[in-house]
Amino acid sequence: MSTSDERLRILKLIESGQISAEEGGRLIETLDIEATRTRVANRPRSLRIQVTDLATRRHKVNVTIPVSLMGVGLKLGARLFPRTTEAIADDLRRAVETGASGRMFDMQDLEENERIEIFLEV
Repeated sequence: MSTSDERLRILKLIESGQISAEEGGRLIETLDIEATRTRVANRPRSLRIQVTDLATRRHKVNVTIPVSLMGVGLKLGARLFPRTTEAIADDLRRAVETGASGRMFDMQDLEENERIEIFLEV
């Protein structure tokens, strides 16, 4: 049952007099608190950067850091990839805020013969 369905059910209970408006208000407030906890719990908690050698398919780099350290990781990445880092950083910040997870960035560097991937993981 979704939060909006549960709210509607509470409102119908108030309307029918089965519970008071005060009790209904407390129930709705509890729903809001639980919904917020669920959103926070489902947010990505780690950022994984994986660099794979295209010729051998072996991982050159496979690093996982907490999302809270994402800014530091992106600053380090800016030294390696100065052209694209700011756009990637903005996309990653938005993805974390919205609770997205999975592969967020995928690039093949043919000069270095490697594939670079960035994942947000719960």
